[in-house]
Amino acid sequence: MSDFLLELRSEEIPARMQAGARGELEKLFRREMDAAGVECGEITVWSTPRRLALIARGLPEVTKAVSEELKGPPVGAPDQALEGFCRKAGVEKGDLETRDVKGRATYFAVKNIPGRATKDLLAEAIPAIIRDFSWPKSMRWGAASISTESLRWVRPLSGIVALLGDDVVECEVHGVTSGSVTLGHRFHHSGDITIGNADDYAMKLRAGHVIVDHEERQDLIRSGAAKVASEAGLTLIEDEGLVIENAGLTEWPVPLLGRFEEDFLEVPPETIQLTARVNQKYFVCEDAQGELANAFICTANIEAEDGGARVVDGNRKVLAARLSDARFFWDVDRKKTLAEHAKGLERITFHEKLGTVADKVDRVAKLADWLVFDAKAPNGDHNLARQAAKLSKADLVTEMVGEFPELQGLMGGYYAKAESLPAEVAAAIRDHYKPVGANDEVPTAPTTVAVSLADKLDNLLSFFKIDILPTGSKDPFALRRAALGYLRLVQANDLRLSLDEVAHAWASKPMPNLAEKLADFLLDRLAVQLRDEGVRHDYVQASRSWQGRPDQRIDRVEGRARALAAFLGTEDGANLLAGYKRAANILKKEDWHGAEGEIARTGEEDPLALVDDPDMKAVIDAKMNERHARELSYTPEPAEKALMDALATSEPAAAQAIEAEDFSGAMAALASLRAPIDRFFDEVTVNADEENKRAHRLELLAAFRAAVHKVADFSRIEG
Repeated sequence: MSDFLLELRSEEIPARMQAGARGELEKLFRREMDAAGVECGEITVWSTPRRLALIARGLPEVTKAVSEELKGPPVGAPDQALEGFCRKAGVEKGDLETRDVKGRATYFAVKNIPGRATKDLLAEAIPAIIRDFSWPKSMRWGAASISTESLRWVRPLSGIVALLGDDVVECEVHGVTSGSVTLGHRFHHSGDITIGNADDYAMKLRAGHVIVDHEERQDLIRSGAAKVASEAGLTLIEDEGLVIENAGLTEWPVPLLGRFEEDFLEVPPETIQLTARVNQKYFVCEDAQGELANAFICTANIEAEDGGARVVDGNRKVLAARLSDARFFWDVDRKKTLAEHAKGLERITFHEKLGTVADKVDRVAKLADWLVFDAKAPNGDHNLARQAAKLSKADLVTEMVGEFPELQGLMGGYYAKAESLPAEVAAAIRDHYKPVGANDEVPTAPTTVAVSLADKLDNLLSFFKIDILPTGSKDPFALRRAALGYLRLVQANDLRLSLDEVAHAWASKPMPNLAEKLADFLLDRLAVQLRDEGVRHDYVQASRSWQGRPDQRIDRVEGRARALAAFLGTEDGANLLAGYKRAANILKKEDWHGAEGEIARTGEEDPLALVDDPDMKAVIDAKMNERHARELSYTPEPAEKALMDALATSEPAAAQAIEAEDFSGAMAALASLRAPIDRFFDEVTVNADEENKRAHRLELLAAFRAAVHKVADFSRIEG
């Protein structure tokens, strides 16, 4: 058994591509080994800006011999079929064998593939891996690049190290020949480094000032940055993404701390942090009071003799230029009020079918006002909500947000504070995009909640109205994110919003179809959200109706689904569900609709719609009297009477609890039916010979089913 080392050296690989490249290299190597029937031991993949490296442990010296059999056509088949089989199997007709298959002679192709030297196999696999390598972006280079058939790589490929044990695996790709020689650090090491085998690879590169293990470089950056910050009496603001990026930019990382002018701290701290992070890949620090300090930490790729003073000074000058731009934007933007900035929104198209961003702002302001003033969800000052909504998008036309789009909303809050607008308005402008993701903070301040809700609802209602909905993985207008934001705002603030009322307020007229379409979408997202919390999707489905119509209150559906999940997790709940399904199956088999079913034959969508009609009242009364007559025509058996009594008690109790939206109480009322329905099925014959007994018992099961349905639609529960 031998260990295999492969190093692919090139010009600088972008840091953002290195993680994907490591995965791609391992995937392609495993593909080649699996195709050859070679079992691999442990595989390690490393990356630096200038190289990808793979070490595979425990490869055999020779692959196993393989014997393959392919079944062909029967003897006597047409020549064309036989010739086609031979071509497919790669054998001559004379090499075929015949065997008996179910009494019929059949051709077989037997191929004995001898074992191969793994070294030869790798010599073929390496070029295939390089040619098939997938990069987000790649290039051709040199004279050969005039041909579209030339090699594509992320940057020009300059070297290949391929060693199986101590031996070089000889191959050639695009004029680059494999060997055992690599290069060390671009500045700290001159000359070649000869690798003996996989075991001394990392050690010899370290001697050449290259730490090939990307995770080790990340650890050095984390600890080194924290150390230099601590030595200066500061605290590093942790940024894992920046750690990974700096590790992808350096082969010998050396964190260094520098200072910038304190005057720049007049600019909002998020602006400084974003400038340092995005443009320069620098960390920033906090002082003992938790305020942003005038310090940055850059990650050098060299150990300088002067302790890095020149490196720090050069980086300070570059950062100062960037911060000067940020301060200029900050000063220029504050020369106009947010209301003046907002006028510029009239020039920005929100969507060709939905008008400008200014039009959107008007809709959001109107809806935010309604949410606070009429819906009391949340209960706050509607004038502040309208003012905040009107100014919520004004920062989109500022210089600062034009340079740093990530700061939209945040800068609006700073500008509102700078012009002494009410604190509630500034906070609402700052946070109205929240929550952005599943782990983002959820606003609770009434004005902020109103504007955030209105903004998300306007997005959803606007695009649903023009029939633009997410499809598959495509969601260009982030409607799923808006839906999740709506759900989390409703949950965190215990809001009770009926979407039909929301749509009416938004459009200034009833929009039942739009409201129902939005409710369906939100309930689907709710089912996904609750599934992660252990509440099954069918429990949400079972809770989607309210008083015979689709429920427009998402909070109420969630409350019922959670209560249902808790109830069905108990022994009473599980047994009651089993009893319900048994009752429903009997009623379905007997095609039993009961008195309500007979009334329904009037053709009305609502069976009781005509209950006050003088002509229909007599018919309905007759049907009801007929049912009661059947009920009184014999003495019920004890188990039958027990179920009747239990229904008489639990049904009104459950109905009262549902009316009060006490869903746990409703489930508890249903629980009292568990023992009576079990006893009923054990002791009572439903399909009795006497017609009146059979009818009454079926009617009793129908009443049991109806009582359960008032709490939740158990027919939608799976299993």
